[in-house]
Amino acid sequence: MHRKRSCLAALLFALLLPTAGWSSEPSVPEEEAPSSPLAPPSRKWHHLMRLEATTLALLPRAGVGEGEGFVQVEPTFILDGGPEFGVNLGAPVRFRLWGEEDGAPLVRREDWDTLSDWGQLVRGLLLGSDNAPLGIWFGPLEEHRLLSGHLVRRYSNRTNPDYHPAGGIFTGTLGPLYTEAFVSDVLGARLLGAEFSLDMEHLLFGQPEQRGRYTLAVSAVHDWGRAGGAAPSMTLAHLDAMAVVVARPGMEAYVNAGWGGRPGDGGAWGAVMGGGVDSLSERFNLRLRLEARRQHGGFRQGYFGADYELARFQAAGPDGEPLADAHFPDGYSAFAEALVEWDAVSYGGPYKHLSLSVGAEAFSWGRVDVDGRVAVQLFERALEVAVKGLAVGAGKPGARYLGAAEVRWRFLEGKLYAMGTGGTLLFATADGTLRPGAFASLGLGVDNAR
Repeated sequence: MHRKRSCLAALLFALLLPTAGWSSEPSVPEEEAPSSPLAPPSRKWHHLMRLEATTLALLPRAGVGEGEGFVQVEPTFILDGGPEFGVNLGAPVRFRLWGEEDGAPLVRREDWDTLSDWGQLVRGLLLGSDNAPLGIWFGPLEEHRLLSGHLVRRYSNRTNPDYHPAGGIFTGTLGPLYTEAFVSDVLGARLLGAEFSLDMEHLLFGQPEQRGRYTLAVSAVHDWGRAGGAAPSMTLAHLDAMAVVVARPGMEAYVNAGWGGRPGDGGAWGAVMGGGVDSLSERFNLRLRLEARRQHGGFRQGYFGADYELARFQAAGPDGEPLADAHFPDGYSAFAEALVEWDAVSYGGPYKHLSLSVGAEAFSWGRVDVDGRVAVQLFERALEVAVKGLAVGAGKPGARYLGAAEVRWRFLEGKLYAMGTGGTLLFATADGTLRPGAFASLGLGVDNAR
């Protein structure tokens, strides 16, 4: 099933990243590249150790509040056991230099003040593979999609800078049934979702040559709204049908249609029709998706999206209401998504010379949502530049904009690197509003990647 392959590949890629979100690591040389889904399973285990030390400033925007300064020390240990096992451990520890009132703790309290925050110690734990009946992943979720993506798409559980949960993803296959379930916080009562996909060709005619060509799927997601700050709970469900109309080695084209709503609320519903193309090779990957959508009664596709961890407190728009209570006009929208990866060498690893991921949705009543990330590696992978941005409600009052950039430069044969990051943030406050802020960081790191 093409969706299962892409899911587990993305999980392994995230396992090997040093941090979730704003950065990725330059690749090791071809002869030392870590295992990947494209590599033979007999390859040896690999490990990576890293230590970063940076200065970090958290600054208010528009004169709201006071700034804070920290020394951030970030150890990391990665053990790559191939496509069926991997561990990534580590977390940033921020020691206060200035800011806050007298008597404030030496270590920033917001990073460790809830049980969920201790989940940040596990950056990745992978058990199982695409060839196993079960697969398990624990760690941060970045641009996460629940199979069809019509409820959960491009979701990140780390958008709130004071909430650092570890999520969990579980995949399983039993005959014609493929299942994916996830939790956004394994240590707290937050998002829980699952999608069950039935291979109709397998069900009616027996084991097919290619799995997942014709599927029916049902998904449901519930948010308890407790961990990471109290917010209104929400439950959504969706029904999907998909057919692969072109299947060639390394390329698939498909069409899909679906309907969803809020259980118990017959007036909240939505419909979708669209299609896409997946083209995968050792050096170049391309995924395109285009959909036409209908929203009614406050329901919308991609409800649990890139902005959700902020919108659950205060949705973009002039009203300042939580997303569960905010008014969302009836109408239509067009959604497009593109994921592009290119590499000059075909070592099969996750780190590419170019990685681009962008999603955009334009609504008939004038609103536009866009989020994306692009990273490039230059000068024999010695220099990496990554930029990430989010715009929600563009074209309407109360629009929300966030952005960040990171630069890494490796020297001394790649063992040592300098890094600088900066961008904007929104902090969730106790009264349910969002406080604007910014961050800037400079420092050095050392590892044995090369």
